[in-house]
Amino acid sequence: MVGSVHEKAHIKRMNFALFGQNSSFTDDTVLTVAVADALVQDKPYAERIRHWAQAYPRRGYGGMFREWMARDDAEPYGSYGNGSAMRVSPVGWAFHRKKEVLDAAMASAAVTHDHPEGIKGAQAVALAIFLARKGADRKAIRAEIEAMFGYDLGRSIARIRPSYRFDVTCQGSVPEAIIAALEATSVEEAIRLAVSLGGDADTQACIAGGIAQARFGEVPEELRAEVLRRLDEPMRAVLRAFEVRFGSTGSGF
Repeated sequence: MVGSVHEKAHIKRMNFALFGQNSSFTDDTVLTVAVADALVQDKPYAERIRHWAQAYPRRGYGGMFREWMARDDAEPYGSYGNGSAMRVSPVGWAFHRKKEVLDAAMASAAVTHDHPEGIKGAQAVALAIFLARKGADRKAIRAEIEAMFGYDLGRSIARIRPSYRFDVTCQGSVPEAIIAALEATSVEEAIRLAVSLGGDADTQACIAGGIAQARFGEVPEELRAEVLRRLDEPMRAVLRAFEVRFGSTGSGF
């Protein structure tokens, strides 16, 4: 939501309003709820992703995804876009073992993004959330993600920002979003750092915010209230059901 009004603005600063009149949920929100719903109901990822995307058809989906969501028999289309990573955060909260997280992240990605980079992006984000909620510090998270996925997480946002450009690939946006989450000292700062890259603002803020939530244990009350106000009741119902089944995520939903 925070990044929704900044995606095409390419801002390179952190001093912006978190919410404005036009701030709204995007495809990132819809499909994150879809993955959470699949986990709550033990239903196939593809079924729930299609259901939610069709219920909210104009939220910024990519062209190939729009074709996929319109057909119940559509196969994955080899994407390595960051759509697999933007929706995966519930997986990082729902499982208790590393292998389970990696397997579920792959399954959630592969219904559309079955390219190795698309799967890797989803697994990296889910694993970072899992490690953070298990108490790993940022150095340990950085080391494990780098070792497993080959991402360069040793850069700083200040170093990346000046030359960074809009990039919707996993390999060109997920590492930077993870860096924002690990560099931050709060959930809000993680979101601001991600948006300040001037790239795919809503998706990178979604990824960074999801990891930061696991790192810092809760979403600040003011931020949570603004988010909930912009969601409709079906979405809020899924969030409540997710926490009932999988325990508190610190979101306060």
